[in-house]
Amino acid sequence: MTRATPLAWLFDIDGTLLVTEGAARESFAWAVREILRIDDDLGDIGFAGRTEPLILADILRKHERRFLDGEEAQFWNAVFDRMRSVFHPERGRLLPGVTELLARVEGEPGWVAGLLTGNMTEMARIKLARFGLADRFRFGVFGEEASDRNALACIAVERIERRFGIPAARCVVVGDTEHDIACARAAGARVVAVATGSRRLDELAALGPDLALEDLSRSDGLMDWARSLAREA
Repeated sequence: MTRATPLAWLFDIDGTLLVTEGAARESFAWAVREILRIDDDLGDIGFAGRTEPLILADILRKHERRFLDGEEAQFWNAVFDRMRSVFHPERGRLLPGVTELLARVEGEPGWVAGLLTGNMTEMARIKLARFGLADRFRFGVFGEEASDRNALACIAVERIERRFGIPAARCVVVGDTEHDIACARAAGARVVAVATGSRRLDELAALGPDLALEDLSRSDGLMDWARSLAREA
């Protein structure tokens, strides 16, 4: 028998697995209005590839505000409640090839799929549950666990090595922004960039990922590359 070659996959959520069609930004704006009493559509706040606590920090800095006792928990609860309301079946979509790729990863001996996302844990659960993906990942690292995405990636690879015995060199970050590429490099992991979010393929390829793809729909080449990586790393 051929010995299994373990590999860990770390998937970003927004722009990589799915899109919310503005539901997340709308939910933040709702919470800003409800908790801070400020009307702001947050159109000038960067969301792509960033952790949600950093997004919140930008909002507070913009309006020169800070939370009073208990307000931060109220804010997050308002975000999550609004997201449950507005992220309905007619809104958002799963991106091409996601379901098929996850099935193929699950079918490889020794391979594990996890999440590396700037989303808060509950926000990630809401988004994934909308498409029946909440139980497809064996582990996750979420926005509230570190100050920025590079630190999140380092936590992720350390956790994977402790739990599964898989080193950073056999961890593959899959994401759609420059932040995903940078965090993979910071953690010593490999990275696959997909142009399904707000960045073009040529923009991502110029940043030197291990692999750059239009989307995840043609998984044969990706799987061949991953098997080769698992054998060599």
